[in-house]
Amino acid sequence: MLTGFKYLLIATFIVSLSGCKFGPVKDRDGVTDTEQQQALTDAEKAAEDQRYAADMASSFAGKALDDPNSPLSKRVFYFGMDSSQISTEDREVIAAHAGYLAQNPGVSIVLEGHADERGTREYNIALGERRAKAVLQLLLIQGVSSNQVQVISFGEERPVALDHDEASWRLNRRVEILYSGY
Repeated sequence: MLTGFKYLLIATFIVSLSGCKFGPVKDRDGVTDTEQQQALTDAEKAAEDQRYAADMASSFAGKALDDPNSPLSKRVFYFGMDSSQISTEDREVIAAHAGYLAQNPGVSIVLEGHADERGTREYNIALGERRAKAVLQLLLIQGVSSNQVQVISFGEERPVALDHDEASWRLNRRVEILYSGY
């Protein structure tokens, strides 16, 4: 009977506490603890955002290949059907790659030439090589050492798009620049 009374007393105490209405404690300025914590949290978040932005701005210093805003981030160049002509926009990007390679003679690249599935295997290997050599010529003209560049043609052997339509073929007619170590 005594244990039942203890449980009843504890239950009554809990019920009476749950019925009480507690409000936030205010300091002398009329600001609650939760408002103070929220303001502090907001200030900490703002400071953290500023540190992150500063880190992001400086993280690409000296690492131009990792900067997504750099023209060096574009490393795939597309071609028309049966063509090895480089577009004007791609020429500018390739010039940026040439500048980077000329300034960093220890860096080497592989130029992979590709073609779509139409045409014979031999023709597509030759076309992929012509495309890669067109990019190579542009790099060499702009001061890149021939020791820094290797040309490989895969022809139709490594497609990025597997469908048999113009959209897929357009994606497969390409040259990719692969930097050593990336």
